[in-house]
Amino acid sequence: MQSYAVVVLFAASVLWGLSWLPLKYLNQQGFDGIELTLFLYLIMFGLMLPWLWAKRGQIKPHWKVLLGVALLGGGAQLAFNTALIYGEVIRVMVLFYLVPIWGVLGGRLFLGENIDKGRWLGVGLAISGVFLIVGGMNAFLEPPSWIDGLALLSGFLFAMNNIVFRVSQAVSIRLKITFMFLGSVILAATILLFQAEPPVFNVSASAWGMLFLYGAVWMMFANFGTQWAVTHLEVGRSSIILIMELVTAIVSASLILGETMLPIEMLGGGLILIAAFIEARRSS
Repeated sequence: MQSYAVVVLFAASVLWGLSWLPLKYLNQQGFDGIELTLFLYLIMFGLMLPWLWAKRGQIKPHWKVLLGVALLGGGAQLAFNTALIYGEVIRVMVLFYLVPIWGVLGGRLFLGENIDKGRWLGVGLAISGVFLIVGGMNAFLEPPSWIDGLALLSGFLFAMNNIVFRVSQAVSIRLKITFMFLGSVILAATILLFQAEPPVFNVSASAWGMLFLYGAVWMMFANFGTQWAVTHLEVGRSSIILIMELVTAIVSASLILGETMLPIEMLGGGLILIAAFIEARRSS
């Protein structure tokens, strides 16, 4: 079972790392960032709706957990997609990958988990890495872009969502993921509702078909494959495999988009990657 879980998690991590490809393609076909997230997660929630209706009795006893997942997980997905669509893939992914460090700090604040010298080292490396990526001392002259902010926010929300998942073992993972989809839909729809100008949908039938396949196949497997696999693997082992998401994004964006990082950004990214490895190894 573990070898199968490794394959599934590896495949899901690669899909997450390549998720920028269909997102940017669909954006070029006429889907705005918020609209794209709305329809993408509406498709996935719609596919889960018959199952959710059959399990509706499980909602009321766990409504607090499900509300937290909808807000945190849904917000993380919305921020992550928007940052990937409009930002540089490598930069967004590296900033997002502070997830393990946010998880360490969140575990300390909300679960009372101990942070020893090794974990403080990882936190320090990660913070130093972010400081270098956003421009080092230049960050005090020109603030980071809104895309940088979204990338950091998505990682923070995702880490907090993971904590909610950890403390709610009695709640079905499938139910929590379904409410994460619902949260993305509600948040995206709310933003569109308060926009000054109503959205204009001018996309082709083939683009709608691509969006449906991306949601129904690609993203459904990435979401459920990741959650299923991590429940069958040791925490440290799964954390290391998940780093393939970052590696895949960096390599693919370099080859396809020709994206590069300045030496100072590469140093910052290296520090974050080392911090992630330290936490992954310690978790084992």
